[in-house]
Amino acid sequence: MVRFSNNLVGILNFITFLLSLPILIGGIWLSRQGTSECERFFDKPVIALGVFFMIVSLAGLIGACCRVSWLLWVYLLVMFLLILLLFCFTIFAFAVTNKGAGEALSGRGYKEYRLGDYSSWLQKRVNNGKNWNKIKSCLQDSKVCKSLIDDGSSNTPVDVFYTRHLSAIQSGCCKPSNDCGFTYVTPTNWTKTATTSTNPDCNAWDNNQNTLCYDCQSCKAGLLDNIKSDWKKVAVLNVVFLVFLIIVYSIGCCAFRNNREDNSWKRYP
Repeated sequence: MVRFSNNLVGILNFITFLLSLPILIGGIWLSRQGTSECERFFDKPVIALGVFFMIVSLAGLIGACCRVSWLLWVYLLVMFLLILLLFCFTIFAFAVTNKGAGEALSGRGYKEYRLGDYSSWLQKRVNNGKNWNKIKSCLQDSKVCKSLIDDGSSNTPVDVFYTRHLSAIQSGCCKPSNDCGFTYVTPTNWTKTATTSTNPDCNAWDNNQNTLCYDCQSCKAGLLDNIKSDWKKVAVLNVVFLVFLIIVYSIGCCAFRNNREDNSWKRYP
């Protein structure tokens, strides 16, 4: 007798197998065509993800449709571990993104960011010199600060600039802190003046387009604010994905039970 749960697991895994192909191809393309360290940074994780989905979907497809109980058992074990892993990551993501927010300034369209406002775990990641050098290289390659003057904004009056809405990274990495009291020339060019501020970012600022405030605490904080926003979105999507995985896992358990019943029936006619 054709079992509905087996067919459904087979269809879902066939779709997953098809989706794994473009992921795998994309990872291989990145490894060969990536021109910078930032682009090549994602090639191995993407390839690993594509191979993982391909192997797991094949195990589920063959196990459900060909009644191979041990293969379906392996598939269910992997699914259980994946559900557990996603559940832990979702809780962790909500926990580490619970702290930190930009500080609104009077008369400014942008916010400023303080590294100490974010979770200590995230702070440790960006305070690691090796990690930050790679991140900084990616920020420089993205030309996130150059975009402030590429559209003719180099002639923007100071009062207009102060009302602009900058992204967290642009605010933290492309201009000095408001505490420093530097004189505005262009969005990425400021004249240093004597300051009594104890903010270490004042000394870290440099008008060199490859330096700017990339080594500032505010730049790291701006990046963490972006990560916080992205991780919260991912965590919400994970909740939806977890519900889907639990449903698929439940159907897979039914298919596994069907396989065992069929095998028992064949063994004892």
